[in-house]
Amino acid sequence: MLMSNRDRVARVHYMPNGFRLLSAGDHVLCAETGQKIDLEELRYWSVERQEAYASCEISVRAALGRG
Repeated sequence: MLMSNRDRVARVHYMPNGFRLLSAGDHVLCAETGQKIDLEELRYWSVERQEAYASCEISVRAALGRG
């Protein structure tokens, strides 16, 4: 039986210019809202905190400590 990556949370290492998958999956969760973010749509993250964010606004709020 083949394992599917559909509907699995991926483990990701966030880097300044991209990210690397540590374990297979098709999405990550927003660190602030818990919203599912498809890997193809992932645009915002914190390298320092190793967190993903669903939008620019959410990432700014997190950076300013107003999550």
